[in-house]
Amino acid sequence: MIGRSLVLGLLLGAAGITPIATAADRCAECVTAGAASETLRVPPGTPLAGYGAMKRRLLFPDVFDRYAHAFWFKPSLGERDRLVTRALVLEAGATRLAWVALDLIAVDGTFVQALQDRLARAGVPAAALVVSASHTHSGPGAFMDSAVMGFVAVDRLDAEVRDALVASAVSAIRQADQARAPALAAATSVSAPAVTASRLGKPLDPEIVVLKLTTLGGSPLALVWNFAIHGTMLSASNRRLSGDVMGVASARLEQKLGVPALFVNGAVGDVSPARHGEAAMVETAAALAAAVEAGWTQARPVPVTTLQVAERRVRLPAAAVSLERCLGSWVPGFFAVPLGSAMPRAVSLVAAALGDTAWVTFPGELQTALGQTIKREAHARFASVVVAGVSNDYLGYFTSRADARSGKYVACATVYGPPVGRCLTEAAIDALRGLRPESGAAPRTASTCDPGTESR
Repeated sequence: MIGRSLVLGLLLGAAGITPIATAADRCAECVTAGAASETLRVPPGTPLAGYGAMKRRLLFPDVFDRYAHAFWFKPSLGERDRLVTRALVLEAGATRLAWVALDLIAVDGTFVQALQDRLARAGVPAAALVVSASHTHSGPGAFMDSAVMGFVAVDRLDAEVRDALVASAVSAIRQADQARAPALAAATSVSAPAVTASRLGKPLDPEIVVLKLTTLGGSPLALVWNFAIHGTMLSASNRRLSGDVMGVASARLEQKLGVPALFVNGAVGDVSPARHGEAAMVETAAALAAAVEAGWTQARPVPVTTLQVAERRVRLPAAAVSLERCLGSWVPGFFAVPLGSAMPRAVSLVAAALGDTAWVTFPGELQTALGQTIKREAHARFASVVVAGVSNDYLGYFTSRADARSGKYVACATVYGPPVGRCLTEAAIDALRGLRPESGAAPRTASTCDPGTESR
């Protein structure tokens, strides 16, 4: 049977009219995309993660098993708003990428590995994996396999809680993969309303990057939005599970647009909300959602046929808590508490590009100035650039050398030392460059931020 488009082309050609290619004609090799979202359910009484303050801690750890899922922290008291897992799967030829966004404080490398293992057992085709935590400080805890993070802010690992989170991510990715179809894409930038404040008195990044995906017919398919803001509008006194301002804003966008809205935090290390409290959170979420919606409206999706993915493995020095960085420059620099095997000695950065839009993961909270450096350098090759902070691992804060001796929390939590922030920034830039290397340049897959390995 001769296709209708071919018949139409023959008739128009006979009439001397040159037919205009339809979106489907132009997109025979288009990237396919699918998205899904589902409610993130955890066992009742799961503790909240994010604050280590006494307001959330038990007076004594639960050595007598009074609570099913809490040990260091008080159990949660229900939900303030619905927690959500959102997923986007992209494919072009042999290249596949699965991006999942969860209403969590962070994820660690063992969580990502557990998700990869579960996806493989579920028969989901292999893909590069990006796991982005929204960085809400009112999301569920008890899911990280880290004694340090457990004591500080997340609570002791609970297998049932972790299984629920991993299962939710697997389910969302499977649904997104099954929903894949040829897609059009566009990214744009809008300025955020004045809803953030600097912890260091430095300029912040007002950019919201909006990635819009539609079907070939123009129907909405998925939204990814990237902005740097701490999920601390709800205080440590709150014991109800919540996605905080990012989750509330994404829910508003999903209600308006009818598609999954994946929030990806940015270089958030020195960025706090300008206001706090539940009422302020609702107002801030509405303002952010309106800005993102404006970006969605102005974006004009086009056919995209290229999807590139690269991974950069980076060796790290030993981590330690520096008393100088915690208390100020008056403390001798050699006073430090080594963290030993509690923190990893290597990390992987995942860089990807969908057409002219690129992103790179960062394993923690990066200072704005360093995030801006990544964007500035990458803009030489890509029109839109996303720094996907708090993604694929959590290694604390990363600051510039100039701000590393402030005695503030941002500096204190820089456990790998200020040179590593700059080094990982350069590794992220290099990974993005590798997606579009200069002629004759050989791509690199590994580098080091550990001076002790350079001569090995």
